[in-house]
Amino acid sequence: MPLGVTWAILSLLAVALQLLGPCGAPAADSSAEFDLVVHGGRVIDPESGLDGVRDIGVRDGRIALIAERRLAGRKILDASGLIVAPGFIDLHSHAMQLMGARVQAHDGVTTALELEGGVLPVAGFYDRMAAQGWPINYGASASWALARMAEVRGVPPERLVGGGIASLSGFADHGPGSRELLERVRRRLERALDDGALGIGVLLGCAPKTGRQEFADVNRWAAARGVPTFTHVRFHAQLEPQNAFEAFQETLAVATATGGHLHLCHVNSAAGRLAPLVLADIAKAQAQGLRVTVEAYPYGAGSTAIGAAFFRGDELARSGLKKEDFTRDGKALTAEEFDRLQREAPGTRIIAHFLRPDTDPQDRAILDGSILFPGGAIASDAVSWQVDGRVTHADTWPLPENALAHPRSAGTFSRFLRVYVRERQAIGLRDALAKTSLIPARILEGSVPQMRRKGRIAPDMDADLVVFDLATIADRATYEKPAQTSTGIRHVIVAGVPLIEDGTLDPTSRPGRPVRRTPAP
Repeated sequence: MPLGVTWAILSLLAVALQLLGPCGAPAADSSAEFDLVVHGGRVIDPESGLDGVRDIGVRDGRIALIAERRLAGRKILDASGLIVAPGFIDLHSHAMQLMGARVQAHDGVTTALELEGGVLPVAGFYDRMAAQGWPINYGASASWALARMAEVRGVPPERLVGGGIASLSGFADHGPGSRELLERVRRRLERALDDGALGIGVLLGCAPKTGRQEFADVNRWAAARGVPTFTHVRFHAQLEPQNAFEAFQETLAVATATGGHLHLCHVNSAAGRLAPLVLADIAKAQAQGLRVTVEAYPYGAGSTAIGAAFFRGDELARSGLKKEDFTRDGKALTAEEFDRLQREAPGTRIIAHFLRPDTDPQDRAILDGSILFPGGAIASDAVSWQVDGRVTHADTWPLPENALAHPRSAGTFSRFLRVYVRERQAIGLRDALAKTSLIPARILEGSVPQMRRKGRIAPDMDADLVVFDLATIADRATYEKPAQTSTGIRHVIVAGVPLIEDGTLDPTSRPGRPVRRTPAP
């Protein structure tokens, strides 16, 4: 063979080997242009264990490439010296308002789901959110409470506070239902699941007089459809009988009987000082194969209506709370104010301080057990923001200084990282990020295929990312001044689109996408 031909063949072979890269794998084109590149951050993927400085190339809303070299893109976000993590997934948000979504984005949340309370009608919820455009990803369960109230009152669920759970007036008085009533409720929930609901939300604690057979039936319906229930347990009392321990035992018994997946909401506030006993039994149940999952938020106070069933009459004392343990607008209530509001304005939102973790070491240890429970998710239970005493759905930004909500609506995830990772080093960063992203995704992914692409940083995963400074991430919202967004969050990317860039939110950006089970044709 002539020398020139041989040289040409060898040259072509060398080029081919360069293109193939090590072990014959195709090498990425270093000149490829991505829609977005997150450059030079410490990328942490809680699933694979990746923890290193990388560039992330995003194309068409998905992660296309993770590389140790510098990538080219039409837009570059500098993450040098910062943590790049999967966007936080909040399984428990009632703040389904533009203001609430934007505040949560400042806390690193890229997906917020209304699962405990749920909505009705479900199709209307998704249509409304899509028409308005949403900053972060959204989704909801079907509301058992609204289905039951609609049937008892004989009105469409849309007329019950717009199909949401902002008001449950009269629900606490619901008793056991007839088989005919429950069949009508079942049909409503079945239609909602057909429309793509993520499961069934069961506000059992807001109607503790309803039948135990009904609760079991709801879970049987959910199990038959292969979806979870999201339960606020029946009792909050700390004293027997009918206390929080008994309430959680009911959920474990139903999980055993139905074989269904029961997700138990806010175990920190639902169990109170009985949390160590409750969590020990949940751990044993999980070890025996029961499909029971949990969530918690890093605060020692909850928020609900002052007329809630678990604060009425003798239940208040049995809950371990005194009237002076409640605050409104950052100020402690007197016993006289508490009685007046329960009588005249039972829907008034208050904050109940069930633990004092900042001053009582024993209470702090109890809260820690809920937050650090293995396999448990961090979830905010964010409540909607009020301005001038009313929940607002206005397109208002920045957050008004007089806006009111529980501080967990603004600071849950940054507080968790500040307190438990940076300050107390009670949990490693990768395990902490699993609690905010991977674990919530896994809780849902068995019935919601979309969630298999969330909570991870890997090729073909959804490009929902949060970039933050571990040295400065912190919650600023307090009970007295809740309208303060978190700090230390540098960039928030939703579906490959920057929503927050260099700490500033773009109020015109609406990249949020629905999280929805595939509706029936």
